[in-house]
Amino acid sequence: MDTVKVLDFHSHTFFSDGELCPSELAQRARMKGYRVLGITDHADASNLGPCVEAALGAARGLSDAYGDFAVIPGVELTHVPPKKLPALIAEARRLGAKLVVVHGETPVEPVEKGTNRAAIEGNCDILAHPGLLTEEDATLAREEGVFLELSARGGHSLANGRVAALATRAGAKLLVNSDAHAPGDLLTPGFQETVTLCAGLSAARHREIMEDASRLALKLLGGLP
Repeated sequence: MDTVKVLDFHSHTFFSDGELCPSELAQRARMKGYRVLGITDHADASNLGPCVEAALGAARGLSDAYGDFAVIPGVELTHVPPKKLPALIAEARRLGAKLVVVHGETPVEPVEKGTNRAAIEGNCDILAHPGLLTEEDATLAREEGVFLELSARGGHSLANGRVAALATRAGAKLLVNSDAHAPGDLLTPGFQETVTLCAGLSAARHREIMEDASRLALKLLGGLP
């Protein structure tokens, strides 16, 4: 499969806590073997507008420049009180975000209990690193069409095996994302597969995950580069 490319829906620039401006992060991703990069800076009600605007600007400036690569403008809603999440997800979409990620209940940060459920009920696109996932929430994610993330990021990745097992039993869809904050965090096709394998899944299952990623990119972009 020498034409395999990375599809990664979760990354950060210096508009939140990443190291690079959007154009440099995107160019480094493209040169590393990416087909699609989601720019999803951390946001809550205080900075949602600027983060979405920056991602939209990056998408306009970069997606048209390359025939083999696209940026998806998005946001990662982070440490938002669960009861506020559904309205903020809707507001992000109103502002133009094509991709809404929610920072899930990871074992390495004090994310408020109930965040995973509120994000799914609010119909986000991706629940990021939801390590404290329950079987009920995995089932709800399947019913609502919300993707669950296997994370390549240190710390968050500690619970990948649990997420993979619960998603498999529930029939929920998975994605493998970098959660990149620096150029060294960007994935290669081989490492993206390694994350899947280390979560206890098979190479065949990884191919299914990448097919689902392609379908999601097609839905969000209206076409693939």
